[in-house]
Amino acid sequence: MLLLAGPRAVREPAPVPAPPAGPARGQARTWSRRALLAAAVLFAVALAGYATEVAFHPLRDMLTWFDLRVYVAAGRTVTRAPGMLYVWPMMPGFQFTYTPFAAMVFAAWAMVPWSTLVWLMTGASLAALGLAVWLTLGGLGWRGRRRLTGTLALTAIALWTEPVQRTLHLGQVELLLMALVIGDLCLADRRWWKGAGIGLAAGIKLVPLIFIPYLLLTRRVRQAVVATLTFGVLAGAGFEVLPQASRQWWLGPEFLRAGRTGFVGFLANQSLRGMFTRQSGSLAGGLWWWAAAAGLAAAAGLITAARLHRSGRPVHGWLTCALTGLIVSPVSWDHHWVWVGPALAVLADAAIRTARAARWACWVLLAAPAAVYGAWPMLGRAGPLVPWGLIWYAPGSGAAGSHPWNSEYHWHGLDWLAGNAYILTGLVAFAAVAVLARRCAPARATARRSAPPAGVQYLMARSAGPRPSGLPGVPPATEAAGASHPGSSLSPPRPLTGRTPCPRRPVASRRPW
Repeated sequence: MLLLAGPRAVREPAPVPAPPAGPARGQARTWSRRALLAAAVLFAVALAGYATEVAFHPLRDMLTWFDLRVYVAAGRTVTRAPGMLYVWPMMPGFQFTYTPFAAMVFAAWAMVPWSTLVWLMTGASLAALGLAVWLTLGGLGWRGRRRLTGTLALTAIALWTEPVQRTLHLGQVELLLMALVIGDLCLADRRWWKGAGIGLAAGIKLVPLIFIPYLLLTRRVRQAVVATLTFGVLAGAGFEVLPQASRQWWLGPEFLRAGRTGFVGFLANQSLRGMFTRQSGSLAGGLWWWAAAAGLAAAAGLITAARLHRSGRPVHGWLTCALTGLIVSPVSWDHHWVWVGPALAVLADAAIRTARAARWACWVLLAAPAAVYGAWPMLGRAGPLVPWGLIWYAPGSGAAGSHPWNSEYHWHGLDWLAGNAYILTGLVAFAAVAVLARRCAPARATARRSAPPAGVQYLMARSAGPRPSGLPGVPPATEAAGASHPGSSLSPPRPLTGRTPCPRRPVASRRPW
């Protein structure tokens, strides 16, 4: 899912190179217009295909908005009987499992007519997917027409992945929360409100809390404090407005029970906990194995993400942090893996920036997750050609509860591979990123190593004599070298905020557009 190719930046990601000047400029513009037109056609075809699927299949196959119904039921319960929020089942076998603050948000949603709300939610989710890809490409240095071209093409591909289709099918909030977190992380570090988006997302679902230690490890303490305070304020608002429900949620026995959201071993749970549960054959059998593996994975993932950020790859860093959260969370339903959209953007960026064999390898790596997470049609389980995905080819028992006869406990061969496809692919990507990240030195240390030794700088300064402007006593070549190496002794160290391109690896593109 991730590839450590691309610019090494100290403050600002290097943009995709502009078209060449001279006679080639007209040809470059032609290529750019053609690429944009092709991307727009691809996006239109993807949307038309999805609309055709919705129109020619019953809504129960394509759009049930099941989770959205639970949200609305929770919002109505808050206004009528708030003390029953976590006691009364929203529908047989299902209870509300989000935070009290989320229930307050859903109370506002419940006031919107259902026929309007469902299509607003679907449209907002599609827009959030495009926004997430747009922000990711912007963080990678894409600008102008190239950024729009990439957004249209990659959004079209991501639309036909199973996590995105499943999110739209259930009316889930995953795409909205992902866009909120990415938008917060892409803000400039000088913005005093940076971190509030992560706190707001965590106030609705707890998984985004993993970005707070990531901010701390990347030495962005103020942003981590803002995120923590925002989360605390939202939790406090829940205690103020819904005191009984908040005590049941935060202090009750159900808080640490992962099974409150359904059967942990259900095939849709693509996390380490789900895989270990299915492999062991019982809920308790894989618990300690998961606890040990999740602790190691969390530590390794956060350290790797911080190392990537310090090497000048902030987008790769927070995407690795998101992958870590998906792996170590007790429950990572299939629709939680919508982060495959930004991952495709990172792989496409790496493919365009590299050359020769590396470029073809990047395109292959781009096709691999698109195939694994693709919304492949199901034959026989639902209507004809309804997109469901590879994991649903394995036999599943449902999310009701754990029993010895559950199908997930008896997988073998291809069933086991298909039923664990998301977590296995995520683990392969996790291991690859952890190995490749060891080759990435921090940008400041890289600049120091490439700067001339201090003694050489001193002799060059003495031989040049005083200068009326610039650095006193430093030759122009030395001054330019010092300016291009922020970590050298000729210029003070600059904060690693992801803004100034590091000159160690110039970016070259063979594509004129």
